[in-house]
Amino acid sequence: MRTVRWASEEDDGIEHLTFDARPEGFFIESTVIGQRDGQTYGLYYTVRCDPLWRVTYAFLKVAGGGELELHADGAGHWRDGHGLTLNALDGCIDIDITVTPFTNTLPIRRLQLAEGERQTIAVAYIAAPELQVTRVDQAYTCIERDREYRYEGLLSGFTTHLKVDDDGLVVDYPTMVRRLPPVR
Repeated sequence: MRTVRWASEEDDGIEHLTFDARPEGFFIESTVIGQRDGQTYGLYYTVRCDPLWRVTYAFLKVAGGGELELHADGAGHWRDGHGLTLNALDGCIDIDITVTPFTNTLPIRRLQLAEGERQTIAVAYIAAPELQVTRVDQAYTCIERDREYRYEGLLSGFTTHLKVDDDGLVVDYPTMVRRLPPVR
């Protein structure tokens, strides 16, 4: 099991994440405390992926607020916590939670891009702390395999370069977050 922390470069926010690789897949738990659009929040989330980095489960809980539960089959079919099919997310394999750099790890690890290769994907985009889910198109390009990737939000036009570690966890997300040194 591994623990990482990120500090926001926009406000006083922080994230504490645990990452566990097991034979049956990857298990992530995290807490994010921050501000967004002038609103303070505390968010707990957990994500499970199969061994191929396809999201199979996500649960998000806002302190004093709502909850969101999502189940996926790894082939792009989603249900909510009540078992209702979410057809608007058909074809999405990954999720993107707005307040964390972690969810960039999902497509980076799953796609296994070669240097110079670019791929467009659809993701289940989760706005937090509102917990609204929409389908959004994004693109990732491998700049240096297992070290640096270009992220593009195709609708927003936002682009940045992400530096990652050996596990694909973001080390540097310019202007958004920076990884804190390990606690000793």
